[in-house]
Amino acid sequence: MTYNASTDPLIERLKAEFLEMPGLKLTEAQAQRMWSLDATLCSTLLETLVNTSFLFRTRDGAFMRIERTAPLRPSLATRSKPSSVA
Repeated sequence: MTYNASTDPLIERLKAEFLEMPGLKLTEAQAQRMWSLDATLCSTLLETLVNTSFLFRTRDGAFMRIERTAPLRPSLATRSKPSSVA
């Protein structure tokens, strides 16, 4: 079962929690307790967030938010200056 992530208020609530707490890492059991969800609903919500590339599952089975970062740009100090030919 997959929820429509754009219209389900529970999906939005879980997303907000992960966004408000960077580095949040929860097992499925911890998520159930934190949000007072039954096992089936919690599993479905977490699966939906993984399938929509919002969360990923760690090697130990916990869930974390996928961090998106902007590409690094070289600073002005590290850019090479054109050499002048005399």
